[in-house]
Amino acid sequence: MRRLRDPKTGCEWDSVQTFATIAPYTIEEAYEVADAIARDDMDALADELGDLQLQVVFHARMAEEAGYFTLDDVVDRICSKMERRHPHIFGNAAEGGHHLWEIIKAEERAQDPDKSALAGVALALPALERAAKLQRRAARTGFDWPDASGPRAKIDEELAELEAETSHDRKLEEMGDLLFAVVNLARHLNIEPEAALREANRKFERRFRTIEAEPGFNDMDLDQMEELWVKAKAAQSA
Repeated sequence: MRRLRDPKTGCEWDSVQTFATIAPYTIEEAYEVADAIARDDMDALADELGDLQLQVVFHARMAEEAGYFTLDDVVDRICSKMERRHPHIFGNAAEGGHHLWEIIKAEERAQDPDKSALAGVALALPALERAAKLQRRAARTGFDWPDASGPRAKIDEELAELEAETSHDRKLEEMGDLLFAVVNLARHLNIEPEAALREANRKFERRFRTIEAEPGFNDMDLDQMEELWVKAKAAQSA
């Protein structure tokens, strides 16, 4: 990466990149890792993990050039964090686990000048994932329904409000509220909404490609397409 970033002898593309221009690739590579795992493709996973690791190297090299930190600093910090959050393994704590991890994370967040329970929830997270994380943080304060019936009723309420609106701006707002309520129900059912939607996307794509391959598809009306869809759904669910 040092050679690629050299302004005189390096790659003309790599040498002009910034944190901001590389960040979208970092996010994309993380999702490609998740996709390889979902497909249980270990060969692809090895490739995608390498691509993701390159993103860490890329950012660290740019930071070193600017005098911020080095790749060694990055590794040292995560090692220190893992040791700090596992005192039952690396220290003298008698017990540990996820509960202790959360307590230590909360203590670390207490040092943040932003004292909100929602502090540190990254704005760059995908919207569904960020909604779930905001809800989990709020729930730790006691601001949560006791069971799934609350968010389920909220979905009906938000759907009715969406249907009652006439302006596009208000529909946009109500659609957001409806999606937020759906995320809340997923959280109460211990379902990751981002993972659920990814699976729904895969399922839709698989079924659509099946019916799209049928002879004469482009000349069919909606009823004919729907008939093919039902057949594809039954075949792929069997």
